[in-house]
Order: sequence, then structure tokens, then C-alpha cells
Amino acid sequence: MNIRATQMRVNMQSLGSLRPRALPVVAGRLFHGSIVYRRNNASLSSLDKAQTLTEKIVQRYSLGLPKDKVVKSGDFVTLSPHKCMTHDNSWPVASKFMSIGATKVNDPSQMVFTLDHDVQNKSETNLKKYQQIETFAEQQGIRFFGAGKGIGHQIMIEEGYAWPGTVTVASDSHSNMYGGVGCLGTPIVRTDAASIWATGRTWWQVPPVAKCHFTGVLPVGVTGKDVIVALCGLFNSDEVLNHAIEFTGSEETMRSLPVDDRLAIANMTTEWGALSGLFPIDSVLLSWLRYKATTAAMYESGTGSKDRFSHAIIENLTTSPIRADRGATYAKSLFLDLSTLSPYVSGPNSVKIATPLRDLEAQKINIQKAYLVSCTNSRASDLAAAAKVFTEAAKTDGAATVAPIVELYIAAASLAEQHTAEEAGDWGVLLEAGAKPLPSGCGPCIGLGTGLLEAGEVGISASNRNFKGRMGSPDAKAYLASPEVVAASALSGYISGPGFYEAPEGEAKVVVVEGTGNVEADKATSIEEALAKLISEADSLVDNAQSSLFGEAEEASAEKEGAGLTEIVAGFPEKVRGEIVFCDADNLNTDAIYPGKYTYQDGVSIEKMAEVCMENYDKEFGSLIREGDIIDSGLNFGCGRSREQAATAILASKITLVVSGSFGNIFSRNSINNALLGLEVQRLVEGLRKQFSGADKALTRRTGWTFEWDVRRSEITVQEGEGGAKWTQAVGQMPPNVQEIIARGGLEKWVKAEIGL
Repeated sequence: MNIRATQMRVNMQSLGSLRPRALPVVAGRLFHGSIVYRRNNASLSSLDKAQTLTEKIVQRYSLGLPKDKVVKSGDFVTLSPHKCMTHDNSWPVASKFMSIGATKVNDPSQMVFTLDHDVQNKSETNLKKYQQIETFAEQQGIRFFGAGKGIGHQIMIEEGYAWPGTVTVASDSHSNMYGGVGCLGTPIVRTDAASIWATGRTWWQVPPVAKCHFTGVLPVGVTGKDVIVALCGLFNSDEVLNHAIEFTGSEETMRSLPVDDRLAIANMTTEWGALSGLFPIDSVLLSWLRYKATTAAMYESGTGSKDRFSHAIIENLTTSPIRADRGATYAKSLFLDLSTLSPYVSGPNSVKIATPLRDLEAQKINIQKAYLVSCTNSRASDLAAAAKVFTEAAKTDGAATVAPIVELYIAAASLAEQHTAEEAGDWGVLLEAGAKPLPSGCGPCIGLGTGLLEAGEVGISASNRNFKGRMGSPDAKAYLASPEVVAASALSGYISGPGFYEAPEGEAKVVVVEGTGNVEADKATSIEEALAKLISEADSLVDNAQSSLFGEAEEASAEKEGAGLTEIVAGFPEKVRGEIVFCDADNLNTDAIYPGKYTYQDGVSIEKMAEVCMENYDKEFGSLIREGDIIDSGLNFGCGRSREQAATAILASKITLVVSGSFGNIFSRNSINNALLGLEVQRLVEGLRKQFSGADKALTRRTGWTFEWDVRRSEITVQEGEGGAKWTQAVGQMPPNVQEIIARGGLEKWVKAEIGL
């Protein structure tokens, strides 16, 4: 494979494998189109017993499986996770827990509380909440880490709670980070957390699993952050949306990715759209674990980590290794040649925009703020890399300090990581250079506390998310990069690199490849052959596929789906009707729907939630909508954080139905748990964009179109304005059990009714 192409994407499937398969096509579906999903993925559930690593780990932590049942993608399981972490949202979860009548946590050893989000807030209200959480933890016997001890995800890693080969969940979207140590980490929402507290278990649907195979080795100066920024920007068409990802590569390749780099990559698989990002349990990880076990034995932490990091337990990972079976089926395979990478920068204001540093450096984009913060890249190794930029610059230029126009903020991922950086001298180097220290916690990354971006400012951060308004003003611009690039930019005053990385010799391009999921078939097809085939046949192939998949097949499917009637549960509406309000955006994220600065304010009124709904997307939204409207938006609506207020703020605006091209998985879960309805109707998005994408395109528009969902008939009818076209389309059935949850006002009320309280 010596061909190189800038940001080249090659689909390794043969022409035959791209032809339409005999699978039902459903034109529209529910949030959790479980019937549709399982039917369309029947092959994944029945072909053979070979399992992916994800499926194997889920099998271990599933309860009540039928005898000889082999867990596969698409299966719904009752999951009893190894550990469950909650942070500042622990008190809202506790409130849910107590509101359903529960008094005693099922298994206190399963829970971990960490206070990390709003740690700079010393208000009486916040301190009271923190005290309530600590008191609840003491009463229930739950392990508690107070404000300033560190970011919850980092604590889960360094304390050994996120253990290789286990399922560990957290009520936070960056639980994916645990995959960096071979632990299947995935996010849950607050209502799920309350269920785990009360019963020790929750439900989960095993996602489709994608394999991301690395080749080559990282050049010197190129980091794990560059890897994930490149992946988010190069595979930026939702290739892994709502997938579980497994990272693989040769022993030599994986040796070039130390654990801290793996943690950064796994952490940002959230931004890539995935539900987990799992690295193998290999020699690199085992060496890291043995080091942790040795240091835990030498130094008493007071947290019991030496009982978790023990050489005996680690040896079990080698004597009883868990890995994917040969012949396991993956939904898709992606390939990235690490040796072709150079430093990458994400943004502005989107992780789907990734630009080689050299291109941005030439533009000399001035910055006003820089951040070495977050659970992504503020471990001791990251701080050391940033400090090196200043010490190297000082060798040639004398004292190296932060540029006068820049404010550089630093906050370690945990207090333990800060102590390590202090002992190494790196923390001191950064302070002497002019960095402003913040307590260990989320802070600016979540838009809380000191140092937020102001209107008109440009910032560059080593964190994980640069959505509009995420780190401060919606009128600011935010970029993401490695700690080295952040430090170099703070030093120069504009986006730039340290200059000491090794550019791939003879390479100015990156090779990324998309495959079939069939490893042997992919090996048998050369990149050159696949590229030549695609160039010559792509146009006709796409036309034929679109015609077959979305033409007659769609109509036939619609007829079939409309043949049966859905039973309507008492209290659930037979029809939902309203005017369509069009929010014309793909990836409209939870930060845009409900700003982070309100997330951890307890007692926010319904009226206030409605007032700030969509504030970071369109400040005019609240003045445009009316009770009973139906929101329509583009692809991946509700991506981002696990905050359930993204759903409840829409409900507060007296909107009960959202229609989109597709939804973020966590938003879907939050919506059902809180009784917000949702449908995926791509045709509607396309029609609205065709009609309203002219020069007067608006962020939020009252369309004059009406939408009616006939739940009993499982079909929708759209009237395209007065005198416009009228069309009907089938959608997935609304299962009675989901109807019941929504009819009762959400999962919390449903659980309360079920247990007779």
C-alpha cells in the first residue's frame, strides 16, 4: 500500500457488495427504532458465535441471558456494570432515586461519586449541593472524591475503577475514555443512574461495532490527540455514529500509542459520534498496569487503590485474556496509516473540521486564550509536553513566556497528576512562563468558572469539545489541538506548532480507508484497484444504489409497514399534529440546545428552561416558537453531552415532538426517559432544505408546513404549506412498552408506578 492521497477515502467494497441487499427499508423510524434496527441487523445476531471484543465484554456483564445465548450487536440486554460514576449530577440523581421511594443503594461498592464540574463555584447554593452529595455518600457507604481531587473520568482510571475487560458506565458523555485501558466505557443518563443505584442494573442495546485499524507508527511529535482530531475531521460523515469502536493494529503500531494517548483518543470518540472506543488489552496496557501496581504498593493513597492495582489481579488478564474472536463480524472497518499523520487542529467551533497545523500556521490566526485543561489532555505527560515547548524555546530565545496578548490557563486532570507534574518541575515551568493555574476540574471546558472565551475572542484548547458557546460566548471561536500546539500557540500569540515534530518523510498527505468489515476481503483488494474501480464506476453505482434503496423499495416498504395497526396504550395520543419549525443544522448539539452554564444550576424553573432553550444555537428561537409546534432539524440532532435538560428544555417550550434526519443516541435515550417524542424522517429534512435554503436562509424558521403522525397507522402526513404538495410516508411502529413510559410522563414515573410507590 504505497499510494498516498490527501485525506483520501477509499471504500474497499466490491461493486457486488454495494448492490442493494434484500433487507427491508423503512423510510422513517422512532428514536429507538428497535424493531427496525434488529430486523435490519438480523445477520449480525444469528450468523455465528464469533464475537467482537465489545460483545464479549457485554456478555460477561449481562444478566438473565437464555442458556447458550451469544450476545451480538442489536441485542437488548440487562446490564449490571462493574462500576457506575456520577459527578456534580449526583444530587439530581439522588433526588430521582429518592423520588421513586428508594432508600438504600443496592450495592454501594458499585458506585463512585466525584465532584468535578463546577468546582470554582463557591456560592452558598453550590456548596450546599456538594455537601448534600457528600452526606448522601457517607450515609450510603459510597466512595466519594470531593471538589479539587480531580475530574471523575481521570479518577476512575487512576484509581483502577475502570478496569480492563469490564463494563463501566458514568452519567457523563465522556465515559468512552475508559476504553483507553481496555474497559468498555459508555455513557448513561441520570434516570439510568438512579435505576442502577436502586437495582444494580439498567438496559442497553449492543451497538453495531466498527473496527478502526491502525497501521504504521506515529512520527515523533505527533500525538494521540492528533490521531483523534484527524479521525473526527476525515471520517466526518457520521461513519461511526452510535457505533462501538474497537481500535486494532500490529504490536509495533500499538506500541507507538502509550496509554495516555489511548485515553485521549478514546475520550474523543464521543465527539466522533461513537458510544464507546475500546483499545485492546495488550503488552502496552499490561506494562502500564504493572507500573501502577508497583507504585500503589509503595505509596498508600488512602483510597484502597493497591487492592485494585495488584500484580495478582493483573496476571489474571494474561492467563485469561479477553480478545475478539477470529472471524468476528464488524459493521464496518476503517483504516488509518499513523505514519502519514502530522499535527492536526480541530475547528473553529466544530470537531468535524480538521486542518493540518502547517496550513493554519501559515494563516497566523491570533489567539487571546489558550487552555491546558480537561480529562482529555491534562495529565502529567501532557503538562510535560507543554512545558518542553517553553524550555526548548528558552534555549534559543532566552526566557520564554506566554505572549502578552494571550491568557494561558492550566488545570491538571487530577490532583495526583498535578503533584506528579510539580515533582517533575513541569508545573513550575508553566507557571513561570505566565500560565494561570485553576483547580483540578472541568472548568473552562464545560463553560464554568474563570477564563471563559468572550465575544470576538479566539481560543485554542487541549480539551475535547469546541461547539459554539461551549467554552464561553457563542460569538467566540474555539480550536482544539495537542498540548504541544496549545503551548506553542500561547508562546507565539497565534496558532502554531513547536517546530520539533518530525514530518512524515516524503509525505504531505494522510491515508484513511473505509473497508467492508470483512478483513480477508479487504486484504485481497488493493487500494489501487479499489480506487480505480471507484473512479470509473462511482457515479453510476451511487445512482443505481439510491434508486434501488430509496425508490421502489421505499414505497413497497411503506405499503408493508402501513398494513398493520399499532395498539395505542391508554393516555398515549393516537395522533400528533403541529406546524413545522425548521432548525436548519446538522449536529445540533446539546450545548446548543441547553447551554452548559445552566446545567448544574439546581432549581431552574420550567419557564427559565424554555427561555434559554436553543440559546447557543439561535437567540431568536424562543420568540419564534408556539405551543404545539414540531421541531425539524438535520442529522445527528442532540449529539454531545449526556445532559437530559436538552430534552426537558424542549418539553418546557411546550414542544412534544422532534423530527430529524437522525438523532444522537444519548439524546434519544434522554428523550424517551423524559417523555419527549421523536421521529427520523430524512425526506422531510431534504424537502425543507430544498424549499428554504435560499439567500434568506434562517437558523429558525416557521415554515407554514404541517406535520401529522398517525401513531395507530404508523405513518406521517406532511402538507407543504397552503396549496403545496401533500405526501404520506410510513414510519416505525411505536411499541406499547415505550408508549407506556411516555404516557406516564417518563421512565422515573413509570418505575415508581411499577414498584407500587
